[in-house]
Amino acid sequence: MKKSLIKILIAVGIIAVVYLVLHHYGITKHIRLENVPKIKTWVESFGVIAPLVYMGLYLISTIFFLPGTPVTVLAGFIFGPLWGVFYASISSIISVACAFLIARYVARDLVEGWVKDNAQFRRIDEQVEEQGWRILMFTRLVPIFPFNLQNYAYGLTSIRFSTFVLTSAIFMLPGTIALVLLGGAFVSGEGNVWKIALYLGIAGVLMFALSLVPNLLRKHQTNSNKNSD
Repeated sequence: MKKSLIKILIAVGIIAVVYLVLHHYGITKHIRLENVPKIKTWVESFGVIAPLVYMGLYLISTIFFLPGTPVTVLAGFIFGPLWGVFYASISSIISVACAFLIARYVARDLVEGWVKDNAQFRRIDEQVEEQGWRILMFTRLVPIFPFNLQNYAYGLTSIRFSTFVLTSAIFMLPGTIALVLLGGAFVSGEGNVWKIALYLGIAGVLMFALSLVPNLLRKHQTNSNKNSD
C-alpha cells in the first residue's frame, strides 16, 4: 500500500509540474474553443512527441478542472477523425482513472469537502450501492454532475476501480467521437465539401442521439418501477 501511495504521489507531483509549465506559457489560460487552432500549432511544434503532449494536456485539463470540450475537439484538429478519436479516448481513460485514484488514495479529505453539501453526489453515492455501474453509465451519458468533479466523486464511493474505468471508457466514447469529428472534419476534409459534410453529419447524429438519452433512461426507469410494483 505504501509503495502504491508513493507512486501516486509521484504521479501527482509530475502532473503538478506539467501544469506549472503549461501555466507559465499561458496554455491553461487559453483553453477555449476559439483558441483551438493556436493550441494545435503549439502541440504540433513538438513533432513526434505531439501525441504525448496532447495526452498530457488532456490529463491536466481533467485534473485541474479546465474546459474539456476544447481539448477533445483539439484531437480532431491535430490528428484527424480516426487517430483523433484514438488519442482522445486513451487520454480520457487515463485522465479519469488518475482523478479517481487521487480522490480515493491521496486527497480524500479534500474531495469530501468539495461534495459534502452536494445533494446530487449523495444520491449518486446511494445509487452506486443499489445499481453499481448503471449509475455511472447514466452520469457519463447525461451531464447532471460536472464531468471533472464526478471523476473525483466516484473515488469516494464503493465502486470498484476496474468497473469505473471500463464503464467510463465505453460510455464516454460516443461524446468523444462526436466532438473529435467536429474538429477532424475541417482537417481531413481537405476542401472536399462532401467529406466535411459526412463528418459533420455523423457528429450531428451522435449529438442528437445523446440528447435523447435522458428521456429514454427516464422511461426505462419508470417502466422498471411499474413492473416492480
